Amino acid sequence: MKLIVQVQFAPWDKIYYFDPKNHELKIGDQVIVKTELGTEIGKIIGWKELEESKKLKKIEEIKPILRKATLTDLEKVKEKQSRANVAFKSCQKLIKKHNLPMKLIDVCFSFDGRRVTFAFISKEKIDFRELVKELNRKFQKSIRFHQIEVRQGVKITGDIGLCGRELCCLKFLKNPGQISSSFIFDQQLTHRGAERLSGPCGRLICCLAFEECYYQEMMKKLPVIGSIVKTEYGSGEVVDWHILKQTIGVKVNEDTIVEIPIEEIKR
Repeated sequence: MKLIVQVQFAPWDKIYYFDPKNHELKIGDQVIVKTELGTEIGKIIGWKELEESKKLKKIEEIKPILRKATLTDLEKVKEKQSRANVAFKSCQKLIKKHNLPMKLIDVCFSFDGRRVTFAFISKEKIDFRELVKELNRKFQKSIRFHQIEVRQGVKITGDIGLCGRELCCLKFLKNPGQISSSFIFDQQLTHRGAERLSGPCGRLICCLAFEECYYQEMMKKLPVIGSIVKTEYGSGEVVDWHILKQTIGVKVNEDTIVEIPIEEIKR
């Protein structure tokens, strides 16, 4: 089975695939590759079997890794980072000058020095024409803007969660997946309100996704709401769940609802 490497050029960039050829590589290595836009340096973040994804082209069409980055290459990257910091401040001033509804997150100089990419988040469509003209005059390079999702922006800048600890998406939850408002109902958190369940990114907190599987498993053990069960108080309708406690609310008559552990339900 042919293995290819997954390479990412920036934390907010998408994943690209390259043929490792005969290079001895491991996750975390920095490598030099040739892209359609020029020579670039990126980090290996994983391996993949070619047949795993129908989206991938034939191996003959996947560009090869040119070489593993040398100390000289890494020094060159450090030098570009200091220039990126200057570019970041310059762009922020211009964004303010043109009153653009966007938040700059990161700046990345290409390895070959031909391009500068500005990563940003925004809820609106941005007219970059004047901004690009001024940045072009200042840096004399090809200017690109890359819009990223709000969650990606927080992962880059970092923050503290509602629990007072480092955000899950920064610490260990690398791919939270789709976080649905239905998770709030599953986890019986509707009383808290959406604002209290939103993270620094303004979206629903990632830990809802992290805990959803557990709640789904626990819910499978409970009788369906509306069903009739037998208890020591008599038969009654299931009207409520307490998922973590693994108890149910049973309406045994018009005026009485009793909370019963599921192990006490009579079969």
